[in-house]
Amino acid sequence: MTNDVQISVRTLVEYVYRSGSIDSRFRSQATLLDGTRIHQKIQKAYQGEDQKEVYLSVEIPFEGFKYIIDGRCDGLLFKDGEVTIDEIKSFSQPLELLEQEGYPVHWAQAKMYAYIYSRDHQLPAINVQLTYVHVDSEDKKYIKKTFTFQELEQFVFDCLKGYAPYAQLQFQNREKRNASCKVLSFPFPSYREGQRKLAGAVYKTISEGKNLFAKAPTGIGKTISTIFPSVKAMGEGHLNRIFYLTAKTITRTTAEDAFAKMRTSGLCLKTVTITAKDKMCFKEETICQKEHCEFADGYYDRINDAILDILANEQGMTRAVIETYSRKHKVCPFEFSIDLAYVVDAIICDYNYIFDPQVSLKRLIEEQKKSTALLVDESHNLVDRGREMFSASINKEMFLQLKKDFKEVNQEIYEAAHKLNSWFISLKKENANQNEFTIQKWDENLNLLLVQFLDAAEELLKTGPSNHLLEAYFKVNNFCKIVELLDEHYMIYGEKQKTDLIVKLFCMDPSKLLKQMGKGFRSKVFFSATLSPLPYYQDILGGQGEDYIISIPSPFTKEQADILIKPVSTRFRDRERTKEPLVKMLQSFIKKRPGNYLIFFPSHQYLRSVFEEFKLADPETNTLFQAPGMSEDEREAFLEAFSPIQKETLLGFAVLGGIFSEGVDLIGDRLNGVVVVGVGLPQVCFERNLIKDHFDKKGKQGYDYAYVFPGMNKVLQAGGRLIRSEEDHGTIILADDRFLQTKYQNLLPQEWRDYTII
Repeated sequence: MTNDVQISVRTLVEYVYRSGSIDSRFRSQATLLDGTRIHQKIQKAYQGEDQKEVYLSVEIPFEGFKYIIDGRCDGLLFKDGEVTIDEIKSFSQPLELLEQEGYPVHWAQAKMYAYIYSRDHQLPAINVQLTYVHVDSEDKKYIKKTFTFQELEQFVFDCLKGYAPYAQLQFQNREKRNASCKVLSFPFPSYREGQRKLAGAVYKTISEGKNLFAKAPTGIGKTISTIFPSVKAMGEGHLNRIFYLTAKTITRTTAEDAFAKMRTSGLCLKTVTITAKDKMCFKEETICQKEHCEFADGYYDRINDAILDILANEQGMTRAVIETYSRKHKVCPFEFSIDLAYVVDAIICDYNYIFDPQVSLKRLIEEQKKSTALLVDESHNLVDRGREMFSASINKEMFLQLKKDFKEVNQEIYEAAHKLNSWFISLKKENANQNEFTIQKWDENLNLLLVQFLDAAEELLKTGPSNHLLEAYFKVNNFCKIVELLDEHYMIYGEKQKTDLIVKLFCMDPSKLLKQMGKGFRSKVFFSATLSPLPYYQDILGGQGEDYIISIPSPFTKEQADILIKPVSTRFRDRERTKEPLVKMLQSFIKKRPGNYLIFFPSHQYLRSVFEEFKLADPETNTLFQAPGMSEDEREAFLEAFSPIQKETLLGFAVLGGIFSEGVDLIGDRLNGVVVVGVGLPQVCFERNLIKDHFDKKGKQGYDYAYVFPGMNKVLQAGGRLIRSEEDHGTIILADDRFLQTKYQNLLPQEWRDYTII
């Protein structure tokens, strides 16, 4: 049995030789740039025949596998008839702290290149040199050794021996996976109406290497209808990896359940769920340093065994499973899940691991992306999440505080913070009569001041932690990175908040950057029950003309839901006046049709106002109230109150677009109706108006892009809580006179358009 294992020199030697602890101590953002700069400087000093960045590759049969190993060596030096492989490493610690002999992983990398070159050129011996360069002083330390070809060959085979158990296990797992994917049948007795159509569209999209925008109704089983065809495409060799991306924990569980269901039908496929670091950390305080955490201490000495163990014994690596193996092998559970993401078949995680430039899984190389599909669940949420990922802000108070903190402590930071605080004061004076204002041109002087601040902060942070300063450093650093992205999709604006002044780089249109971050992947499937209107979402999520689009009608009949429209004004100016008619409508309705109801409002303030009015008018009826910032236990208690065997009416007052209006399943008599108060328009504000003006200038419907489409999305999501299966029946009340206008009528699902006015 032979099989090709394509692997880079660096990946191979790091797997076998990396050691030590996780250390999230402060690292200068310039470290990577310093490394590149130092490499280039050393290489420029090479003599006549010397070569830099030399591509080397070799094929080695070993224990039934053919290893194709390649990479670029930093330098190939020729002197006095001898050849030297040069491996350059930048070093931020003082050079006297460097281990006398250099680091084993660095030697391994250089020796691997030495082996390939001496084998290609039939050299009996070759020199290997490690060149360590201090990043600040540029002092150099050279460590040079000579190796015979036999010594190098022995080293390479030892290296492959260390890697072989992992290669063997991965090969066996992949063989099992592909065979099981091929024969896998749909894990339910039959397809629901619309499911086969969606699954077919997803398979076609992946097999042709295209992208798909799919509007598929709630209750159809979108998760299984996207994952199943992706798994089948894997069996046919179109894919090697699937990312299931989502914004909410609850939908991550649904994806885990879908994979588990397919495993009961014979699927052998490894999945990992990535949970946020703060949630996974075993310690009270998340400090990733060996002195503070035994799971960080020696992490790289134990991680290979942990990965081999979990891969040999588990299929679905959920949070609970990862935690069990993390404790067994004493490794950090979060870093463990990230390392697993590079070796499993499917990853269930938040959008930001692909789309956020600050967080994304950067070790995913282009070659791997070509055989990877992104399944983007509830993709309507990616619009505002995208804006968030690509925007950044800094504020005056932060620098004023640093100026006070460092006055007698550090002159450089005091000066830098003082200058930035003064810059904000000048901006405030220039715009004395406005609370919010746009800044038409990027100020290069601000750029200079921010860079000075970063330099001063870096120097101090290298010597030890300072929480305020570290926080400010990362905030400014992120801001400076976003500055590099500024173009016509951005607006720079200032906003006064009491004594503070905030300057924000606001991404009004995330389409270009979402497209850029998703570049290189074989296929992207954007799907949601409320991806409506489709052309708007295709435009704003970075779609292109050649993308596929599919809109699947609801499998549920219009008879399952009574749609009632109450033409009342819920506009901000009329809310006080129409509060009483709303309460009376609710009272009258629950008298005729007792049951469990969710009532959604466009804001907490409006919710509280109507809730209080209702309690005065009807203190007897059982009510629940969504308070801001509810804990997970409080959320669960809220939902558990919706019992299918309720003897009395229960009203749950909640917020449109909030935690109870998406991804919540209250099947059967747990929910008898939904009341949506208002058309969900976001509050009129400076940012939304910037979005409106931006799209107006581009000849698009600015008001709809900024207000109507996002608002109606919330309405559709809230209404979608009601009918979740073929057996569900109930009532949806749309309380707003605008639901009778053509613009809003056109955005309602077909099955909602047969309504009664009350």
